Amino acid sequence: MRKSEWVILLLVLLATAVGVYFYPQLPDPMVGHWNIRGEVDGFVSRFWGVFLMPAVALVMFLFFLLIPRIDPLKANIAKFRKYFDWFIVLITLFLLGIYSFSLLWNLGVQLDIRIFLPVAIGILFYYCGILIEKAKRNWFIGIRTPWTLSSDAVWDKTHRLGGKLFKIAGAIAVLGVFFQDWAFYLAIIPVLLAAIYLTVYSYLEFRHPSR
Repeated sequence: MRKSEWVILLLVLLATAVGVYFYPQLPDPMVGHWNIRGEVDGFVSRFWGVFLMPAVALVMFLFFLLIPRIDPLKANIAKFRKYFDWFIVLITLFLLGIYSFSLLWNLGVQLDIRIFLPVAIGILFYYCGILIEKAKRNWFIGIRTPWTLSSDAVWDKTHRLGGKLFKIAGAIAVLGVFFQDWAFYLAIIPVLLAAIYLTVYSYLEFRHPSR
């Protein structure tokens, strides 16, 4: 197994072990959801509160593990595999960070999710920008439009721009810490606009006569 894969498995096992250890001390039901104002608005049974997120992290890990093995362009994934591997580590840390936040809250350490989430999302988006810049044409990872998938040149130009836009979106998301009433919009709107713009951009690049 690759080093990153061992890291992920150890993280999931550690998180599960922590959840099992604190299981008797957790309420039933547990707080399981917060709205965009940071207010509790959902509950979940203690069993699912402890075991659901580690299970989701494990399933996602197995899915990401499968991608480089089934992609018809797997040779291209090999060219940026280390960046993809550490993206999987980061997404696992993101999920387990939310899990840890939930455990702490239910154990009485009530932190502000409006501070935690903008930072976590911002870091995730920023690294997506790094991954996008490094990605080569494949069927699963990156900005996959009919036009990027049809041309290495269009793929490369779109992803160079996409990497910059996702990094900017990550930086904007972090601003939600300071503008908490707008945190949801600062996280979602920039990345949606980037996705729409990049779709149009890839089409125009494909149609460009000098391509």
